[in-house]
Amino acid sequence: MCIKQAVKVRAIPIFITRPNKNMAKKSSLPGFNLSLGYTIFYLSLIVLIPLSAVFFKTFTLNWDEFVQAVASPRVVASYKLTFGASLIAATINVIFGVLTAWVLTRYEFFGKKIVDAFVDFPFALPTAVAGISLSAIYAKNGWIGSLLEQIGITVAYTPLGVVVALTFIGLPFVVRTVQPVLEDLGAEVEEAGASLGANRWQVFYKIILPAIWPAVITGFALAFARAVGEYGSVIFIAGNMPMISEITPLIIITKLEQYDYAGATAVAAVMLVISFILLFAINGFQWWSNRRLGHVK
Repeated sequence: MCIKQAVKVRAIPIFITRPNKNMAKKSSLPGFNLSLGYTIFYLSLIVLIPLSAVFFKTFTLNWDEFVQAVASPRVVASYKLTFGASLIAATINVIFGVLTAWVLTRYEFFGKKIVDAFVDFPFALPTAVAGISLSAIYAKNGWIGSLLEQIGITVAYTPLGVVVALTFIGLPFVVRTVQPVLEDLGAEVEEAGASLGANRWQVFYKIILPAIWPAVITGFALAFARAVGEYGSVIFIAGNMPMISEITPLIIITKLEQYDYAGATAVAAVMLVISFILLFAINGFQWWSNRRLGHVK
C-alpha cells in the first residue's frame, strides 16, 4: 500500500531591509550644508559676480569691435610682455625661493630672524613705493644700474625691468610655501639617505625634491598669478613704451581713463581666460606629477 505523503514546503519570507538614512554614519564635523552654502554664497559675492560683470560688459561689443579691442598690435605686444615676463619671473622665484627657504631652515647664522622678516617685505611694502625704489636703484645713475650699465645691461625702462619688478613681488610666495615643508621634513631624512650611500645630488633628487615638489608648483602658480595682475610696482620701472615695455594692466587702465569701458573689459576678459588656461595647465601638471611621485592615488 502506497502512502502518498504530501510534503508542504513553507516559504520562508526574506525581508531585505534598506539602510535607513537616519542610521547612516554621520560626519564627525557637523554643519556641512551650512558651511557649503556659506562658501558658495561668499565665493559668488566676492569672485563670481564681479568676474561675470566683466563678460556681460564685453558682450555689448559686436565681433568686429571685440577683435579690434583685443587683437590690435599694441595689445598683443602687451600680452606677450605680461605673460612672458610673469613666467620668467615665476621661474626665477622658484630657483631662488627654494634656495632661500633651504638657507632659512637648514642653517643657523647671525641675523637669521631679520633675513626671515625681509622675505615678507614685498608683502608689506606698497607697490608704488616698490616701483619707485626699483626704478631709482636700477636707473642708469642708480646703485645697481650704474654698475650694470658699465657692462652694457640696461634694466630700467626696458622689458628686463618688468621681469625684475615681477621677481621682487613674487619671491615670498615660493619661500613661504616651501619653507614649512622643509621644516617638517627634518635633517634626519637627509642623514639617513647619506648613511645609505647616497651622494648629495641623490639625496636632493630622490628624497628632498619629491617631498617639496607640490609646494614648489603651488608657489610657482601663486607667483605667476600675482605677477600677471601686477600694476603699481611695474609702471615706474617699465617706462610704459608702447610695443616695447607696456603691460596689459596699464592698457586696461588707459582704456578706463578714456571711458572705453567695453574695450577695457574685453581686454580684461581675454587676460582672464588666458590666465585661467595657464593656471589650469599648471594645476594639471601638479596633479600629474603628484600622481607620478605617489602623493595621490
